[in-house]
Formats: sequence, structure tokens, C-alpha cells
Amino acid sequence: MQSPNVVVLQNDSAVAESLLNSLKGSFRYVQNTRSLSDLRAWIARNRAEVVVLDMEAASLAEISQLSHEFPKARIVCTHRIADEQMWTAALNAGAADVCPSSDTRGILSAVMRVRAAAAA
Repeated sequence: MQSPNVVVLQNDSAVAESLLNSLKGSFRYVQNTRSLSDLRAWIARNRAEVVVLDMEAASLAEISQLSHEFPKARIVCTHRIADEQMWTAALNAGAADVCPSSDTRGILSAVMRVRAAAAA
């Protein structure tokens, strides 16, 4: 099975760089984007299968819209604050998982988990 494409949108450039470095070894192509419109275009153009999305860069409505617009793309949301209520809302909006943005290892695990679930 060929590794999927991954696209990342993170407000914090240090977090984005750390994620990109962690993900590059496991995926065919990993792209950092700077805006929701760039993210959306990249998903459509490159058929991204996994999206790592900072919840501070997208509203719950936008997460829901992405989930419906790109049903094959699994969304892993991140946020700097661990807030169960907000994270539950993100899952209800269509995210496959939610992780603290500071937990690069946890995000990588979540990406691998949702990738495996999508392949099954």
C-alpha cells in the first residue's frame, strides 16, 4: 500500500515545523499550508488522505465543511489547550481525532491510527 499525502495547517510555525519533520519519514508527501483556502486547494489537488488542522485556524463549521467536502480525508485536529468540551465538538464536527498541539508524538500516533483505520 502506498503512503498517503498529508497536509498540515498550524498557526504556530514551530509546531508546524516539528510536525513536518516527524511526518516526513512516514508519508509520501507532507505539505505545510498557511491558510484554510490553501489547505482546501491542496487537499483537492493532491487528494490528501490525512489533514492535521489547528483548531485555531478553523471554526467547527469549517471542520464540518471540510469533512463533508473531502470525505476520504481524515482530519486530526490540534489545539494548544486541552478542553474536553471543545474536543468533543470537533469530533462531532467530523474530526477523526484531536490532540494537544504540543504533543508531536501523540499527533503522529493519531495520524498513523486514522490512516490505518481508513485503509481497513
